[in-house]
Amino acid sequence: MKSNTENSFRDKWEMNSNFFLKDVLQEGSNTQNWILNRNGFLNLSEFKKFLSKKKRILDAGCGNGRVTALLNECSSSSTQLMGVDLVSSEVARENFKEIDNVIFKKANLLDELSSLGHFDFVYCQEVLHHTSNPYKAFENLCQLLLDDGEIAIYVYKKKSPVREFVDDLIRDQISNFDYSTAYKVSEAITELGEVLSAIDAKINVPSIPELEIEGGEYDVQRFFYHFFMKCYWNPELTREENVVVNYDWYHPQLCSRHTLGEVKSWFEELGLEIVHEHVDFYGITIRGKKN
Repeated sequence: MKSNTENSFRDKWEMNSNFFLKDVLQEGSNTQNWILNRNGFLNLSEFKKFLSKKKRILDAGCGNGRVTALLNECSSSSTQLMGVDLVSSEVARENFKEIDNVIFKKANLLDELSSLGHFDFVYCQEVLHHTSNPYKAFENLCQLLLDDGEIAIYVYKKKSPVREFVDDLIRDQISNFDYSTAYKVSEAITELGEVLSAIDAKINVPSIPELEIEGGEYDVQRFFYHFFMKCYWNPELTREENVVVNYDWYHPQLCSRHTLGEVKSWFEELGLEIVHEHVDFYGITIRGKKN
């Protein structure tokens, strides 16, 4: 059966072209901090310092340009930014129509990419796991790095067995739904996340190795979210944006999950020096340098 993933993301961005742009650029927002911190930067100042000498930056799998906007805000005015996406480059281009130093192109990361040129920094996060061959896409991007250039990737981490089972069960049930129908299911899942978040209480849970549950203190929604099913809720976002986050997780059929050892091996096989790694309940972020 042909994957629905291209249509899933095309619908997502064409229906929600401006979503998340404001939140990513809002200094101190949960979303911005999540992006910065997982990549090894405490704040915008550190990120700006890192990008200050980058002359060409690629946002690979740019969606509507939400992180491209952050890269643009934090890099030099002379830096050339390029965003590529298989299905939403036109959406991103429209969002940046008044900005001169950012260009967008349609590209499949599994194709030969040399026509894009070479880059000091390649950002590819929340993307590779939605391709049919994440390693090949990563390899293609690494071929675009200049000497001493860096690539930063984020992929979904393999989660606890119950969470994996429930997520795949829901995905199997709704992946063939059209956008409107899948959105309605995602609304109910979002409401569950909101209801659980409203329970303003901490719980102490025992360690259950057989379920890969780490003992400790959790708030109710985070405990449910970590170990049983994704029911995302972030009060800083609009309700519609929260629903789209859950849609993004459950609707695309291509949605691989990985281990830290596996992802580190990609860097090692391609001769990249790992300069930063971060693992949380949800994903794996690694930044590597071409020597």
